[in-house]
Amino acid sequence: MTATKQRPAIPFPSKEAWATADEFEQLYRQQAPRIYALACRMAGSPEDGEDLLQEIFLQAYRKLGTFKGDSTIGTWLYRLALNHCLDYVRSRQAKMRKLTESLDGQTTEPAARRDTPIARLDLDRALERLPDGCREAFVLHDVEGFDHKEVGEMLGIAEGTSKSQVFKARMKLRAMLTR
Repeated sequence: MTATKQRPAIPFPSKEAWATADEFEQLYRQQAPRIYALACRMAGSPEDGEDLLQEIFLQAYRKLGTFKGDSTIGTWLYRLALNHCLDYVRSRQAKMRKLTESLDGQTTEPAARRDTPIARLDLDRALERLPDGCREAFVLHDVEGFDHKEVGEMLGIAEGTSKSQVFKARMKLRAMLTR
């Protein structure tokens, strides 16, 4: 038997550098703000973003063994997070199809909006009101900086559809924010 330090009781699937709980905690502290921002934008709320953040890092912990080192651990984790967020949005989209359709045709102000100088509709609230497809394409293109081809590949849509969704999102956001 060698004099090497024993691993913690919770087994890590990776045999590489991220094999200890302290190292995983360091990874979490470095990457959590970026992943949380993505999760909030994709989910549409900070509460759902927090839940997604926990699920993403749990999934990352379980899948460390699949990290091949072809990219940085941050890039791998971001892609894992993006895929998890897209799965979440797709499952929510299937459950909420009727609600999304009613938002598309919505022409009146929501009852919760107040027309006072103090109460303003910020970008995050406006993003929450966008239809899922528009919000996903907008966040990936305009916020995260992916080009339309990449957005199309990530969402499983054509490049032209990505352009259309981003355009629609911009127009809807402009209308919501200038009221």
